[in-house]
Amino acid sequence: MLSYRHAFHAGNHADVLKHLVLVHMARHLAQKDKAFWYIDTHAGAGSYVLDSPAAAKLAEHREGIGRLWLRKDLPAAVGDYVDLVRLANPDGRLRIYPGSPTFARCTLRAQDRLRLCELHSREVLRLRENFSAYSRQVVVEEADGFAALKGLLPPPPRRALVLIDPPYEERRDYERVVLALKDALQRFAGGSYLLWYPLLSKLEAHELPARLRRLPAARWLHVSLRVRTPAADGFGMHGSGLFVINPPWTLQAMLEESLPWLRQVLAVDAGAAFTLEGEAP
Repeated sequence: MLSYRHAFHAGNHADVLKHLVLVHMARHLAQKDKAFWYIDTHAGAGSYVLDSPAAAKLAEHREGIGRLWLRKDLPAAVGDYVDLVRLANPDGRLRIYPGSPTFARCTLRAQDRLRLCELHSREVLRLRENFSAYSRQVVVEEADGFAALKGLLPPPPRRALVLIDPPYEERRDYERVVLALKDALQRFAGGSYLLWYPLLSKLEAHELPARLRRLPAARWLHVSLRVRTPAADGFGMHGSGLFVINPPWTLQAMLEESLPWLRQVLAVDAGAAFTLEGEAP
């Protein structure tokens, strides 16, 4: 149940898409003076060393952030995201990849708060170490993020960005993300929700987007990025998707600019493609 560790996949193509959107959404919320919360249900360790044994085993960052690192033609939003990775690597050598909580912390103001949930015992220890200097702004909980989310909504400032990013190691995770979002919308319909999911050949992954579109959300945006042709044997992740509820009005235009570029730069073969769809009142 708790064997998944994001260090093996840090900085891959899925992280590029997820963190590009996360940074854009956090920047948008920060344009208003009023405080907001960032809530992460599966926070991981918060930061990853790319030449560690875990990350180097698969070296997935080479087909993700590694392909962007030396480019000079980054679209504006992609450049903003990569600049935050550069902050973690001041010597110019790509060695550290920030996790979602670190990207969030870098974009939030002093009045904003982070609530980070992680259940993996080793990961939560590292998460606490990585955020020990920010104890006034950050609360780390060793908890099941799905269960903890119920007690966090609605947040006191009535503004929040919620990232739901489980490993999908268990089949029930596909059911749990739908139920978590349905419950969250009942508790806090005005929140901004960002759900990540893998593009896999298994039935549960294939059916998830349609289930998400049936949620009682007035505004949503669905984006997916495929970097390779699905394997003939059905093994492995060939891309990833994001389902955004209450997206900022600027998000669609940003993705329309960035996705064609990402498809070209991150493509492994001719099967690379993207989708972008949404619904607004």
